[in-house]
Amino acid sequence: MDKLERLLNLISALLETSRPLTAEEVRERVPGYPANKASFRRAFERDKDDLREMGVPLVYEPVPGIDPPTEGYRIDRSRYYLRDPGFEPDELAALHLAVSAVRLDGVESAEGLWKLGGVVEAEGQEPAVDGAWASLPADPNLPALYRACAERRTVEFRYHDEDRTVDPHRIGYQRGRWYLTAWDHDRDDDRNFRMDRIDGPVTVGPAGGFAGRPAGVAGMPGAPWQLGDGDEITAQLLVDADHAAFAARQLGRSTPVESAPDGSAVFAVAVTNWPAFRSFVLTFLEHAEIIGPPELRARMTQWLMEVAR
Repeated sequence: MDKLERLLNLISALLETSRPLTAEEVRERVPGYPANKASFRRAFERDKDDLREMGVPLVYEPVPGIDPPTEGYRIDRSRYYLRDPGFEPDELAALHLAVSAVRLDGVESAEGLWKLGGVVEAEGQEPAVDGAWASLPADPNLPALYRACAERRTVEFRYHDEDRTVDPHRIGYQRGRWYLTAWDHDRDDDRNFRMDRIDGPVTVGPAGGFAGRPAGVAGMPGAPWQLGDGDEITAQLLVDADHAAFAARQLGRSTPVESAPDGSAVFAVAVTNWPAFRSFVLTFLEHAEIIGPPELRARMTQWLMEVAR
């Protein structure tokens, strides 16, 4: 018997039991374990680690009615089984259309529909199309980060040559890129991370590592000047008093701002797409000015002079 079959037998036994099973009862009831007790212990410890890694809610708790008291194992059914969401046939058909039209590279998503009741087509609806209309690129860190978002697990990774510790809240896809929205522990603020710039694998902490999404987390970046491939640079943008309120709405609450006595404001804007930011600044005409850093201001001046010529 191979290990996969033994794990399936173990899951079945721990799901169907009416009370927690002791390690000795597991050895007796689950086929595939070594007869030697020491070898069984080692194999059982490895199997428990594998179940937890797969997200199986393995519970270790007292066995009722045993003297002296002892601990046993079971799988929490309420956390293991997917609740029936109660989809109607036309709703299942819509899900099937979405799964058929968009595929994530390397992922077979139709299997999830089987668990929801199979592929069901609404009365009078055309059969689902063969072949995807669009394909999304996969990222090696997607599974771990999705799990971290769902289970509130703090993660650590290397980004722009810095070690980052964050509480992940959202994963989004925009303009051909995957983005992670998270609360950055070191900066005490929300940040957006381009996942293809994460250096190496992420380290995922235990479930329930943080309470929830802080108020005001902005979500994945929507501003064009944050969707470029260049290195991030923080621009200081001075906006006249009559236009400061509009600029604040466009830049969002997470953009640092300093207000002057005359009502003007200086915004610190993170920029990775220079042409997009330049276009944004020009919408203010003479009512906005890049005042720093010097190299960005010089870049704007040079571009304007070339246009004038």
